[in-house]
Amino acid sequence: MALPVNIEELIHGRTVEWERLEFKQGWNPEDMMHSMCAFANDLHNWGGGYIIVGIEENNGQPVLPPAGIQPNQLDNIQGEIIGLANKILPNYFPITQPYIIQGKHILVLWCPAGDNRPYTALTTLGRGGQRQPFVRVGSRSIIARGVNLTKLQELAARIPFDDRVNNQATLDNLDLGLIREYLQEIKSGLSEESATMPFTDLCRTMHIAKGPNEDIRPINAGLLFFSKEPHQFFDRAWIELVIHKNNSGRDFEEKYYKGPLHKQLREALYFIKNNIISEQVIKHAGKAESERFFNYPFEAVEEALSNAIYHKSYEVASPIEIQVFPNRITILSHPGPVPPVNANVLATQRHIIAREYRNRRIGDFLKELHLTEARGTGFPTIYNAMAENGSPEPAFETDDNSYVLVTIPIHNSFKSSGSDGVSDGVKALTFNSLDDIIAFSKQESDGATDGAIDEAYDGISDKVKEILEDELHTKVEGLLEGAKRWIKRRELFAIISLYNNSTNREKYLDPLIDVGWIEMEFPDNPTNPNQRYKITNSGMKVLKLINAE
Repeated sequence: MALPVNIEELIHGRTVEWERLEFKQGWNPEDMMHSMCAFANDLHNWGGGYIIVGIEENNGQPVLPPAGIQPNQLDNIQGEIIGLANKILPNYFPITQPYIIQGKHILVLWCPAGDNRPYTALTTLGRGGQRQPFVRVGSRSIIARGVNLTKLQELAARIPFDDRVNNQATLDNLDLGLIREYLQEIKSGLSEESATMPFTDLCRTMHIAKGPNEDIRPINAGLLFFSKEPHQFFDRAWIELVIHKNNSGRDFEEKYYKGPLHKQLREALYFIKNNIISEQVIKHAGKAESERFFNYPFEAVEEALSNAIYHKSYEVASPIEIQVFPNRITILSHPGPVPPVNANVLATQRHIIAREYRNRRIGDFLKELHLTEARGTGFPTIYNAMAENGSPEPAFETDDNSYVLVTIPIHNSFKSSGSDGVSDGVKALTFNSLDDIIAFSKQESDGATDGAIDEAYDGISDKVKEILEDELHTKVEGLLEGAKRWIKRRELFAIISLYNNSTNREKYLDPLIDVGWIEMEFPDNPTNPNQRYKITNSGMKVLKLINAE
């Protein structure tokens, strides 16, 4: 059974920090046991880690092509891992999966953070072994002593909120379509298996549900990403965007972004990119080159909002608040930063690496989706984006306890065409990828006039078709057109000259269901003999883009 990660990106450290990866050329059971124990203890709440057997390490980097493991060794090694797991107390069992990389067999052990810290392992498998707690320091697994031991003892059986079981929810509150859409996007090998495996097994494999079979329940991070309405379980877990027309505080427009965390984030960023961010070009006499800059660099806004999603406490009933003023954008999240980060650190340091994190699973999901980067890159990204745009420096404020406020000031030379600093009407739509089209299709109506929206659509049909054909397939338009009424698959495929078989369903129809452009009449029973399909409101928006002239 595949792991819910992209194996190529995992090996190259693109979605997981190097400290959470351990490469082993050969099989050493004693070292393996110590690393399993260290990842289970998860001293810094990073979310455990991965042990990759069959790839040599050189200064923390993988040496490719892999050395590999002999195929006849794989079963023996996996059997030994179960024995090692029983030598760790409390017993701890990682998830193992063989892969073939560049023609060589490797074995990946996913070692999620354990729920029953502290874990201990024998110092040696030979005689005289003593039981000790192991932790990760840098890229090594060592015995916890002194400050590390004290901290580990303080973490005893303490689970971060996002990794806790939610006893108010059931597996019925998790949406299979959202899960499959996520797996497909990150290109996990689990994506294909998810179509046929039992839903309970899928949730366990992704570690988004825990508990005995008779009472398995979702964890909070699972609900935040894979339930359609997370705010049912986490009060006000959404993004509020307020656009101030002036500084009086009386003339403003509000927008709310709800739903799974990654969709909230993308939709809010999409709106800001297309309605708030503006470029200005200034031509100087006697100079061939023009001066170009933005009112706000999008990279800075994107990073600040992504960090707010990542580090917010979802135990606190407060939304993330974005305020767009004529001369600044502010992003407010609750509560304050995790110690030792405080007001002085935020105000004086440009490169901050926290020792521990509030949310270990939320961060993993965001990194797999490339919505946030590795630890410590957020602040430099914001500062660098502001500097490259010629903007004033951002400001970071906290009272050390209840909030973090990020202020992104407008470029000093930016002059708005309107009086309020915010673009009037609807800006011309731009699409550079399938993600842009998906985000647009999910976006709620902005209250603009039909004429303004129609003007925004103008002339983008060819670009949209090109993206859909390159990144999805060539039958999008035909399927959306054919599904304007409830229709059976056989009839729908006949319209676009396709054979009605499972191969064509998986290639052409399932991707449109996964992105929410076509819906099933019986979503809880995909194989229902009376199953029919119909275009959704999101699909209608895409069809309008395709047909825009």
